[in-house]
Amino acid sequence: MTATTPTRTATADGPTNPAGRELSLSRLYAMRAGYALMAVGLALVKWPLVPDAHTMPLYDGVSLMLLTAMSFLALLGLRHPVKLLPLLLFETIWKLLWLGAVALPQASSGGLSDRASEVAVNCSLVVFIIASIPWKYVWTQYVRSNGDRWRS
Repeated sequence: MTATTPTRTATADGPTNPAGRELSLSRLYAMRAGYALMAVGLALVKWPLVPDAHTMPLYDGVSLMLLTAMSFLALLGLRHPVKLLPLLLFETIWKLLWLGAVALPQASSGGLSDRASEVAVNCSLVVFIIASIPWKYVWTQYVRSNGDRWRS
C-alpha cells in the first residue's frame, strides 16, 4: 500500500497552502509590475539624490532614505512577490493617507503649492499599485484568517 500526499501548487515563493490560497501566474506578474513601477520610479528619482543626502534638511534626508530603502525592497519583490506583499500595502496606505489628509484639504481650501502638486501627481500613480494587489488574497490572509494567527 502506498501513501498519497496532497498535491501542492507552487508560486513564485515556493509551495503554497493546499487550501487554495495560491495566486495565478498572471496575478504574480501583475504584482511584479507593481514592484517594478516602484523600484524603477524610485531609482530614477531618488537614487541620484543619495550622495547629497547629508546636505538636506533633516526630514528631507529621512524621507529620501526611506524611499530609497523601499526601492531596494521593491527589487526583492520582483523575485518574491507574495512575501513582500506588505510593501505594496504600505505603499498604497501611505499614499492614500497623504492624498486624503494633506492634498485634498489643501486643494479644497485654495489650491496646492507647486511642490504639493508634484507630490500629488506622483502619489496618484498608486492606482497602478492598487490594481496589482490581489485583494481577495489580502482579505483571506490578513483580515479574515482562520485559526489563531496570534501564535504565528
